[in-house]
Amino acid sequence: MTGKKLLLSTLFTAFLVFVAGCNNQKEVQEITVAAASDVYLAFTEIGAKFKEETGTEVIFSFGSTGQLTKQIEEGAPFDAFAAANQSYIQELHDKEAIIDEYQKNYAIGRLGVYYPNLEIEQFDMNLMLDPSIKTIAIANPEHAPYGKAAKEALESMGIWAQVKDKIVYAENIRQAFQYVETGNADIGIVALALIEQSNQENFSLIDQHEHQPITQTFGIPVQSKKIEQAKQFIDFVLSETGQEILLKYGFEIPQE
Repeated sequence: MTGKKLLLSTLFTAFLVFVAGCNNQKEVQEITVAAASDVYLAFTEIGAKFKEETGTEVIFSFGSTGQLTKQIEEGAPFDAFAAANQSYIQELHDKEAIIDEYQKNYAIGRLGVYYPNLEIEQFDMNLMLDPSIKTIAIANPEHAPYGKAAKEALESMGIWAQVKDKIVYAENIRQAFQYVETGNADIGIVALALIEQSNQENFSLIDQHEHQPITQTFGIPVQSKKIEQAKQFIDFVLSETGQEILLKYGFEIPQE
């Protein structure tokens, strides 16, 4: 092969590599979303549907809303934040840590008692006072909205003082659920959204009037590098498809 042909061949190969690289970049588009632990099941399904429709993969970081809020304040590179309570989005707004014009309520969470380890037909809240119930798992109310709501409910029912020594604090609501699943807690006050359909006979809803509403809200951190894609994902969650999935997992739809 002559020098000229070798040069042309090398340039053509380099061009093909460049084109392939560009195509791969398109194929692996992704955004990172910080999300409250209660939406783990629902958002896993929504994320898969979103990728099917848009080609954009959603990388979720699930945790307690309070801890994720702190990470965002410190500059964590999330493109969107799905908080379990709108107060945390307001906190970020007050600190100018999120974009003003794209705060959206996406769901209202439901709270209840999960008791797969008890052999009973129907749960009564006063059963928590029974000496046989030694441990009650809740998310830490200091930084987890569902934990805060659980404490409010126990206080509203007038039994917090009697059961507080039984409380086992989890870092987030999903961990509280896991404590019960693994037998490390007798019962748990957890999110309906984490209970599989087959286990709902072992779950008793707490009246929403016993605690402040768990109004869940989106925000876009100011450090997001993919604001348009983040808006697209939020719009997808708020679309008929996204809302149907949230309803399937026991969320209620907020009224604007």
